Amino acid sequence: MELAAVGDQSGEVARGERFEFGRNWAHFLTVLDDRRLAQAEASLRELLERDTLAGVRFLDVGSGSGLFSLAARRLGARVRSFDYDPQSVACTRELKRRYFPDDPEWRIESGSILDARFVEGLGTFDIVYSWGVLHHTGQMWRALDLASTLVATNGSIVLALYNDTGTQSARWKRIKRAYGRVPRGLRPLVALIVSAPEELKALARALVAGRPQQYVQTWTRYHHNRGMSHWHDLLDWVGGYPYEVARPDEIVRFFRARGFVLDNLKTGAGLGCNEFVLRRSDAVRAPRSAGAA
Repeated sequence: MELAAVGDQSGEVARGERFEFGRNWAHFLTVLDDRRLAQAEASLRELLERDTLAGVRFLDVGSGSGLFSLAARRLGARVRSFDYDPQSVACTRELKRRYFPDDPEWRIESGSILDARFVEGLGTFDIVYSWGVLHHTGQMWRALDLASTLVATNGSIVLALYNDTGTQSARWKRIKRAYGRVPRGLRPLVALIVSAPEELKALARALVAGRPQQYVQTWTRYHHNRGMSHWHDLLDWVGGYPYEVARPDEIVRFFRARGFVLDNLKTGAGLGCNEFVLRRSDAVRAPRSAGAA
């Protein structure tokens, strides 16, 4: 799930400045099945604490594979999806073709959250969903600012953003940037090598606990994690560049200054993503400051 700066996406990929998110999602669609889709719907219901999205205006900012646009539509939402990556747009359109052909309540297009004119023309939505996306734009704080303008009063923005762990995050940024400069055919091998230490730690913990099946299930039952695929998420994690990070308090302050209150927060993810549900309530708007604060 990804978006980029306004510019030449194919050129960025060719120069090793951008991970091929859409190519990865196209591969993911080959393993997508009803089981994964059901889990994606369940995770969306749990996250939003709603059993239905009937009549809800839902915007998927950086739709990626299209899985969560599809999940929202199946839950009854009126969906609009966009992405900067042409292959991601194609993936989303493919899922619409499979499940909701010719449906006027699901609109899909190319666009960038960093394009202020494009954003202004979108209108406002009850739910703005951008999961693991805005930290890959290359201009995260601008992307967050523009995304905040898309939320209707009493509507919510739903975000997953990489956690800032200081020097550890800086190291991963260097790894991700280097990955893009490796020949394409060698990238899966590089992803395995880079991820091996953490995978081996997880295996060792399971063996020490006398439950080796726990490690095996991180692969065989990974679809329980929002319907996703461990391998495709691993490639996204190792290669996902551009890469920016933020502490939870920075995000909460940023949105409070724009009239939002925090409804839900999940942290403690280490290098992974913090998860936010923030609701616009203009009655609590604080004086707006520049930058991340």
